[in-house]
Amino acid sequence: MTKLFVTMLAGVLEFQRDMISENTREGVAAAAAAGKTLGRPAALDARAAAAVVTAARAGTAIKVLAREHGVDPRTIRRTLDAAGARELSHDVQPDPPKHVPDNRPTTLDVPGLLAEHLQNAPDDTVRDALPDGWVIRRGQGYSLRLPAPLTVHQAALQLCAALAGDGATPAGRKAYRTYADRVESAMRTGCRR
Repeated sequence: MTKLFVTMLAGVLEFQRDMISENTREGVAAAAAAGKTLGRPAALDARAAAAVVTAARAGTAIKVLAREHGVDPRTIRRTLDAAGARELSHDVQPDPPKHVPDNRPTTLDVPGLLAEHLQNAPDDTVRDALPDGWVIRRGQGYSLRLPAPLTVHQAALQLCAALAGDGATPAGRKAYRTYADRVESAMRTGCRR
């Protein structure tokens, strides 16, 4: 009797589930036929989406656009993807620096591995600049916070290129990339002054 009752109950529940699914499909089809918009309303209307695309093509950052329109950055990215506007930003190359940066000291952190390599550098200006820095402990390693002109940092980076070449250790390649990113960033900001 129990087995019969459970089987009958399961059949009734399956029939009920099928009826709910069928009614839902019919309701959605009727709403679509009546021209109703289904789903969650768009966060940006057509005018705001066009403004976002125009601003993004002009170079406005995604986070800035998200703050201006009061939406999540993902919404801005989806809007730009739908308009095909995000691919353009990858094709645009930044303008080269307009002038050579001046010789004002720029303080950059030189990874400890590179600082040790530079102790025996053949370039006197780089070697003479190292004592002006101070050691910053970072976990098990350290960095040398070095105030020097960008030309000295560029020369130091060239002298450390061997640590990023073939046969270099992963730590050496990572330290070189980190310092190269810092020098490049300082060059960009130095050229905007």
